[in-house]
Amino acid sequence: MQISNYIPEVITNFNCLAKGGHAAPYGSGHINDSFLLKNEHADGPHYLLQRINTSIFSNVDGLTENMLRVTDHLKRKLADGSGDPMKEVMTLIPTHDGKYYHRDPAGNYWRMLHFLSDTRSYDMVSTEKQAYQGGKAFGKFQSMLSDFPSEVLYEVIPNFHNIKFRLAQLQEAIEKNLAGRLDTVHEELALVKLHADAMLYFQQPETASMLPKRVTHNDTKFNNVLLNSNDEAQCVIDLETVMEGYVAYDFGDAIRTIINTAAEDEADLKKINLNLPLFQAYTKGYLENAAGFLTDLEIQSLIKGVLLFPYMQGVRFLTDHLNGDTYYKIKFPNHNLQRARAQFQLFRILHEKAPLIQQIIETEINNLKTSQAHG
Repeated sequence: MQISNYIPEVITNFNCLAKGGHAAPYGSGHINDSFLLKNEHADGPHYLLQRINTSIFSNVDGLTENMLRVTDHLKRKLADGSGDPMKEVMTLIPTHDGKYYHRDPAGNYWRMLHFLSDTRSYDMVSTEKQAYQGGKAFGKFQSMLSDFPSEVLYEVIPNFHNIKFRLAQLQEAIEKNLAGRLDTVHEELALVKLHADAMLYFQQPETASMLPKRVTHNDTKFNNVLLNSNDEAQCVIDLETVMEGYVAYDFGDAIRTIINTAAEDEADLKKINLNLPLFQAYTKGYLENAAGFLTDLEIQSLIKGVLLFPYMQGVRFLTDHLNGDTYYKIKFPNHNLQRARAQFQLFRILHEKAPLIQQIIETEINNLKTSQAHG
């Protein structure tokens, strides 16, 4: 039975005004299945229905509790008149029994949210304004949650951004070679090995003792920011990975998608390069909203996140390729290998240009301090 066939029954369990016949697949995410539901009333809000991928998010209760806690905190912050809680924060819709998810007879878990109309998202950034607004969105998101007790959040995906754990997963995939693909990835494995020690910065005891942990989004691809019709940031979405982490994780993952001149899975590695004006614009927007709560060490760690994330994403894609494509959705054979090679190429270029990238970060911090001093 196709997933969409469950929708008519599923939506009857939520406090909404929608019919299953109005459901249409929505979005380009790798993990969950999403559907746009039209409201029965033309002037009413539409809805986003999502089937939660429980092979990845096994703790649905913890995931839902995290989302509720974070969105409630954000809404309270905006209720002072500084913004519109219904437009700038995701809103989960309860079921008739008071829960915020429904389990269908086949064991699928579903959640529903208000769909934010008149917004747009981009898989790739094309203008400096978009990059700047993306930086503002994630900087504001972190800033508004900087006083939230991050330790109360469930770790919905253990070791999600732990590169030591990801490298161990890769080693296990190498040893098992389940898909028989090991002989085709020697070059990729050599690069992983060459830089492995340097990538362990956030797992070092001295780092952990000095860097504060905060509420982090943990999936800061640019398409997780909704922009309004004027390409201005409106809402940060896809909060299922919100957990405790380091701010450099969110910064690095965002830059991974902002700075790349090509797609995440670009086959022609010659097309992959750095768009430094977009990087500078994102960094400017981010620091304008985040610098007020960041420590000096956190600011210094941002470059570490920039280098870590294409490396780690390449490791994850490569691991899934060796395991037979069991985690990420693929569109064609060897798609995960193509993704891995693209990420490793981005990492190579970032590693070479790291001094220049660090200089841009420092310049934006100094510009901000000068502006505030004269402000």
